[in-house]
Amino acid sequence: MRWRELLFAHWPVALAELRALVPPAFELDTFEGRGWLGVVPFRMADTRFRGLPSLGFGEDFLELNLRTYVRVGGRPGVWFFSLDAQSALAVAGARALFHLPYFTARMRATVRGAALEYESERSQSGAPAARVRVSYAPSGPLFRAKSGTLEHFLTERYCLYALDSGGRVLCGEIDHEPWPLQLARADFGEQTLSTAAGFGPLRGAPLTHYARELAVRAWAPSVVNVERA
Repeated sequence: MRWRELLFAHWPVALAELRALVPPAFELDTFEGRGWLGVVPFRMADTRFRGLPSLGFGEDFLELNLRTYVRVGGRPGVWFFSLDAQSALAVAGARALFHLPYFTARMRATVRGAALEYESERSQSGAPAARVRVSYAPSGPLFRAKSGTLEHFLTERYCLYALDSGGRVLCGEIDHEPWPLQLARADFGEQTLSTAAGFGPLRGAPLTHYARELAVRAWAPSVVNVERA
């Protein structure tokens, strides 16, 4: 798959808030003692199973996630509080295969000059209401995050974690080149993903980065033996 026109918007959050909402099987991953919460809108493109031809549908759609960072057995990864997607097929497949909290949403992205105006409203029946309206654009030169920096901590993650219906820890491997990042400007008109997940209001302007495009491969998750991890 290819991830396009992606915004990383991150806010520092209290560790107590994160600990209350992240399952105890996962160690919170922090940078200089601070926890982080990310809102990440982007466009998914060319999504397909490796080795199979294009289906011709359900491969290009908008997606939006709310995430934080955890460790299992010392290995860093991503924990998702929610993932909203325009494609009902993608939502059903990701829930079944990856055990991730995906929801269907009404979404659109419109180019306005150099900016992308991105809107999402969750539409899945019975799910907590959540809306995002944000306009964003790159605002600086291209760079690769250096190891040990906050930008590297927030973006260079090569696995995701989930829990299956039996409470077992799952790890899904992800492979891609280092992120081609740019600083970004972002104007949030509305953002209720975090409150829908149980967080209090996010204070201040987020730390924002933009990535135009990145090719990504992902594998179906496998069970992690936490005692041996």
